Amino acid sequence: MSIPSPADSLADEALVCSARGCRSAAVWALEWNNPRLHDADRRKTWLACAEHRGSLGDFLDARGFLRAVTPVPGSPTLDL
Repeated sequence: MSIPSPADSLADEALVCSARGCRSAAVWALEWNNPRLHDADRRKTWLACAEHRGSLGDFLDARGFLRAVTPVPGSPTLDL
């Protein structure tokens, strides 16, 4: 019997929205960094469902943190 690695566990878990209290499937990845804390090439990622993509993006953009918004691989947004 083998012990599953943390990477195996992550692959089996569904990606969920980063909005507080939301458990919906993530379809967008919002890449951001805080230039006062992070190197220019460092990226952090928040995941968003379709409903929260705008509010999370607006929050990051208002602070000058938002760098990119991309579809989550395997999400239906790639079919648009």
